[in-house]
Amino acid sequence: MIGHNISNLRKQRGFTLSELSERTGISKSYLSNIERNLKQNPSIHVMEKIALVLKVDLKTLLKIAVEAETNQQLDQEWLEFIADIMKSGIDKASIQEYRILIEFMKWHHEKVKTLSSSS
Repeated sequence: MIGHNISNLRKQRGFTLSELSERTGISKSYLSNIERNLKQNPSIHVMEKIALVLKVDLKTLLKIAVEAETNQQLDQEWLEFIADIMKSGIDKASIQEYRILIEFMKWHHEKVKTLSSSS
């Protein structure tokens, strides 16, 4: 995750991998390994150098990684939910029926909420 963030920020700043390597003093191959998530836990010292050149604070660089990890966990929750649905015997064809039910429930909830707030 950190590697993806570094790659995106580097590109946003208009740096090539070689330029980032020169400016940070970190080898191009090591940076490449970080960006491709082959090195998933670079040292704080390395991260500080990268953050300095990319003009973001270390906290921001790490926070982006934490948010990405949180999103990945959320995706895992959805996958587990889908697996549970499949285990219960619901197939793709019948999902549309449930979608209609969910839409009705959302509509009903909004209607109740509107009526409650106007009272």
